[in-house]
Order: sequence, then C-alpha cells, then structure tokens
Amino acid sequence: MRRAILYVIGLLLVVVATVVGLRYVAANGGSGYVIVGIGQWSVETSLLLTVIVLALTFLLLYVAVRLMLTAWSLPKILKQRRHEQRSKLSQEALIAGLIESAEGNFETAEKHLIRHAANSGVPLINYLTAARAAQSRGALEQRDEYLKLAQENMPEAELAIGLTKAELQLSNQQFEEALESLTELDKIAPSHAAVLKKMHQAYASLADWEGLSMIIPQLKSNKVMMEAEIKLLETETYSSLIKQKSEARDAVALRNLWLEIPEHIRKASGIQQLYFAAMIEAGAEIEVEPLVRQAIGKEWSETLIVMYGCIHMPDTVDQLTKTEAWLKAHPNDAILLRVLGKLSLRANQLDKAKSYLKTSLAAEPSVEAYQLMGDVLMKENDPLSACQFFRNGLLFASNEVIALIEQNPDIEGSEGVETEKA
Repeated sequence: MRRAILYVIGLLLVVVATVVGLRYVAANGGSGYVIVGIGQWSVETSLLLTVIVLALTFLLLYVAVRLMLTAWSLPKILKQRRHEQRSKLSQEALIAGLIESAEGNFETAEKHLIRHAANSGVPLINYLTAARAAQSRGALEQRDEYLKLAQENMPEAELAIGLTKAELQLSNQQFEEALESLTELDKIAPSHAAVLKKMHQAYASLADWEGLSMIIPQLKSNKVMMEAEIKLLETETYSSLIKQKSEARDAVALRNLWLEIPEHIRKASGIQQLYFAAMIEAGAEIEVEPLVRQAIGKEWSETLIVMYGCIHMPDTVDQLTKTEAWLKAHPNDAILLRVLGKLSLRANQLDKAKSYLKTSLAAEPSVEAYQLMGDVLMKENDPLSACQFFRNGLLFASNEVIALIEQNPDIEGSEGVETEKA
C-alpha cells in the first residue's frame, strides 16, 4: 500500500515538473533548442519538443517497468490470494462445525471440520473437535483416525492430543486403553497434573489399588488434589488393598503391606480394624493380639472388643484375665460382658460364663449372647434350658429382621413378610 502511494506521488511530481517546464518554455516564446550529436550524426530540435519527448519516454519506461514487475510477482500474488481464500473457507467451516457439534449434529460437524482442516491455521482444533463428534455418535475407529491425523499434522502438540485421547477413552469407559495412553504421556511429561489426575481416575475405575497407591505420592507432591481428598483417597486405597490381600489369607503379604502403608494412615482406627481382622482370618491372631489390646487401651471400641474375643490364644485363662481388667472402666458394657462370657466358656469356667452372659443379656440382649448361654447350658448337660435360649435367640433375630423391614419398606421381599404377618 505504501509503495503504491509513493509511485503515485513520484508520477505526479514528474507530471508537475513537465507542465512547469513547458509553461516556462512557452513563457519565453519557445526560444531555445537542443543539439544531440552521435559520431558524425547530429540532431537539432526545439527545447519544447525535447522536454515532451523526455517526459513521454519516462512515462513509457515507468509503465513498462511496472508491467514487468507485476508480471514477475503475479504468481506470488495469486498464490497469496488463494491462500487467503482457503483460510477464509477453513475458518467458516470451523465455525460451522463447532455450531453443528454443539447442536448435536455430529456427522455433519465432522464433514465441516475435516473438509478444510488441512488449510486451517489451527488444524488441531478441527481434528480434536471432530474426534469428540465421532465418539458422540459411537464411531470409535473414526475418532482414533482423527486423533492420528492431529498427531501427524501437529506432532509438537503430542501432550494435548494424548490428554484428549485419554479423556475420550475414560468417558467411553475404555479404562485399560486410557491407562495405557496415560502411561505413555507420563513418560513424556512426568508429574504433569492433568496426566496424574486422569491416571487416578483410570486406576480407581479399574479398582487397581496397587497402581493407585504408586501414584499417591505424586498426587500429593504436585498438589493435584486437596489435602482432604488425598487423605480420603489414601484411606480408600489402603483399606481396599487390605481387603484384597485378606482374600488370599496370606499373613506375610498382609504384614508387608502394613509396613508399606504410611504411618498416619496406619493410625486410623478403621484401617487398623481391617488389618487386625485380616490377620486374624489369616491365622496370625497371636501376632496381632498385643496390637489389638494396645489399640483398645488407646481408644475404647466395641468393634475391637468383639474382635479380641475372636482371637484364640494358647493360654485362654491369661487372655480372660487381661480382658477382665477392662471391667473396671466399663462395668456395664454389654459387649464386653458378652466377650468375657465367650472367653470364660472357652476357658471352661462355666459359672463365670453364665454370670457374664446373664448380665450382658440384661443390659442389652443379642443373638450371640443367647447362643453362648445355650452352649454353656449344653456343656452343663441341660439341653432343655439350652434349647430355650437358642429359641429366644432365633426369635430375637427374627424380630430384628421384621423391625428392619418395617423401618425400610423398600427392602426387597418386605411385601411378602407383611403378607405373612397379616
């Protein structure tokens, strides 16, 4: 634009100079002449004609040069105009594709987005949006093809493309594929917050608690989640790991896992109870007995008291004596009394067992207390009285079930129970 303006100004200056020269010559009566000699030849003409010829020659040369320059740059100009036209069409196609995608016309959106993607200044947006549209209509192969094209056209955007791919796989419940994609991304960008967050989602969806436990330190150090969320995640992860290990009833594996769990998680009562129960089930009850007693000493827990009653020590009398020490602080605790009755029965101290169980039933009836009392009476060769306690236990259990159904009428089978009662 500036060059064109300069050309016009120059041309005007030439014209003005020519006009001024002509007027000067005319004002002086056209006097003056010019002689041009070349070898033996010479040309004599008037000054006015010479000025006119020079001006016309300059104009002709100027026009000729301009035409030559225009012809020289014509391919470049045409190419630039074609590029501008394609960019305009691509921009219009991108806008149309985004609108169609937002309106739910996914197949039409893909056509708009892909048709001019190669000419777009931002082809990445075209391909990624097309991939989302393809997934929305269930065309997973087409989705992956668009993601591949995005990678080929913009290899420097590998992280953004990979995150989009993983996000689409997660939303389509392709958790294993998503985890594979995210593992590759973690190699490219270790400790990247978005990658770690999606890895957490994939591991949790797959219930892969071991994998999740490995990335928890990264989630914490990179502040991907809030502190309260991290603590909740740690508790869920390690409690699930304990449950998984407990299925194999492998005390060594459980012990090794317990040592790997962070100390602040091991102190949580819920985690401790899971570990103690798993070790008791695995046959390592003697190993955890002092730990259970220590936990009860720190914080009174009815769950731990019941758990302690499930531990079979070689010296049951000694175990009973240690348990009786808790009566001083909890003399009327029905659960503690029931556990004492159970240990007394195991130690074959039947009178003591009957006393504890009667007191427990008076404080708070329970199915287990009725059953234990029946077992004591059977050992005393009193089957009639034993059967009465067994019967009372069954009635108590059935009444609890009926009460639960009445409180929760949505429980399956409640209509049948209510019909039988009627």
